[in-house]
Amino acid sequence: MAADDLYREYLVELYRHPHNYGLMAAPDVRQEGQNPLCGDEVTIDLKLEGERVTQARFEGRGCAVSMAAASILTDLAPGRTLAELAAMGDEEMLAEIGLPSLTPARRKCALLALKTLQVGARARAGAGVGAGAEAGTGKEEG
Repeated sequence: MAADDLYREYLVELYRHPHNYGLMAAPDVRQEGQNPLCGDEVTIDLKLEGERVTQARFEGRGCAVSMAAASILTDLAPGRTLAELAAMGDEEMLAEIGLPSLTPARRKCALLALKTLQVGARARAGAGVGAGAEAGTGKEEG
């Protein structure tokens, strides 16, 4: 079996059995995102210690690529700061997912969770960490 086939199986497995699925009772950051072109939706929750993410969870519905990417992102986020996550580039995220070359529509699916998390991180930074404000629930167009 080719490496590409194995990786596709891994993504399907993450879609069926995602890591960190389910929302938190009291997140420090909660951000909803949506890709209106395909209907994928994701909500990202973060627990923070200062500016560092200690826990990340998600909930959503959509294609295998978007849900697997959200699972991978919530595995990557703990230990990173909000600034590091806000600065993460699309290509870095696609490399983490293992899908560097995708059609434009599939790129939006793969990046929905990252873009959603980044909106929440920027909103939190704009509110000031000491403010204890939860990020808004605006829609992010993947």
